[in-house]
Amino acid sequence: MGKRVFRFYWLLMTSQERWLNKMSDEGYRLLKTTTAHYEFEECEKGKYRYRVEYIANLSKESAGEYVKALEDCGYRVLFKNLNMDYSAGKAEYRPWAEEGGHIATEKTTLHKELLIIEKENDGKAFESCTSFEKRYHSYSKLRMWGVAGFLVTALLGIAGKSIAWGVLAVLPFAWMILFHLEIEKLKKEEREKKAGKC
Repeated sequence: MGKRVFRFYWLLMTSQERWLNKMSDEGYRLLKTTTAHYEFEECEKGKYRYRVEYIANLSKESAGEYVKALEDCGYRVLFKNLNMDYSAGKAEYRPWAEEGGHIATEKTTLHKELLIIEKENDGKAFESCTSFEKRYHSYSKLRMWGVAGFLVTALLGIAGKSIAWGVLAVLPFAWMILFHLEIEKLKKEEREKKAGKC
């Protein structure tokens, strides 16, 4: 018997990852995602492991190559949206993205900002199909955009004595913190890999 669950995680990738792995431990495999729902089928408890990665900074071509590399590694890949946006025909400007990914549309990476990567639970860690350096550089750049956004909104709030700008500063601050946590998680995984714990 299947299960459909409403959840929204925004950039809380680690929390989303933990929850998906908990669902697997309870005997549910992720089948598909929609804007605000996750659909599961019953499976053997703990049979699958999940990882969530941010790819909105990639161009359509880079994202496609990465997905293909993951599938070639034997992983199953699902896309997940980052925002609760039901509009059609929209475009989004992403100044932090790599060349070719600055304008996101429904034909590129809009509403496909996250990858949910699934593998059978063999007791081994996920093998990344991209280098530590590339992922570290990507997340560092995203963290810097959070720092810049926070500084701009905070300074506008102070200069204009505006509470509204001060409140808006919370969003880029949260962005900065969340990507800092992703960087720390990435560094920990790399240390464990080098120490031979994976």
